[in-house]
Amino acid sequence: MARMDDYIAAKNLAVQRLSAETFDAIARRTKFGVPEPNVFRVPFLDRMYIVNHPGFDFSDEKDGEKAVPIQEQILILHYMLGQNVPAPAGNWVAYRDIPGASFYFSAFVKRAVDPLKKTFGHNAAGLVQASKLLGAEAVEPGDAAFEFSLFPCVRLRLILWEGDPEFPPEANILFDETVGKIFSPEDIAWLAGMLVYRLIAFSHR
Repeated sequence: MARMDDYIAAKNLAVQRLSAETFDAIARRTKFGVPEPNVFRVPFLDRMYIVNHPGFDFSDEKDGEKAVPIQEQILILHYMLGQNVPAPAGNWVAYRDIPGASFYFSAFVKRAVDPLKKTFGHNAAGLVQASKLLGAEAVEPGDAAFEFSLFPCVRLRLILWEGDPEFPPEANILFDETVGKIFSPEDIAWLAGMLVYRLIAFSHR
């Protein structure tokens, strides 16, 4: 697991690169809201963040005292760094099909797929409830399947088949094929894991 120093270094590097770009250029490609000059309004899962330019300080819109996890900050900054961010294509691929992802596949399964199956494998209704709280759209197939918009140009689908006395539960996570043009395979694994763990938290409400 990366040390906090590694996270801080990754954030500082992203901020250094973004600070050299104009606010308007970043706003055009990310499609984030712009409530006022040099300020981005960034939705992520169930929270809304305010991010300034060029300092790229993060705050929670509802509770300015609430800490913004540095892993989430890094993902948002990496999304901002994406050059020529493409609109979703509507073609879905597995994690293994993302260029360069095979090295991180076991981490992806451990971080996202296994917790999804463990928590919801015999509780598809819980996944339905939690996904609706995050504003996801129901899709086919599966006993519970939803499409999530994690950033304006990033789409992800979770698909769950409940287990029964004869068969264990199964789950799949699919990505719009453009995701590899925006994020690294490691970022994509983190992104999927963050979504799954937020759903787990919502299911306990």
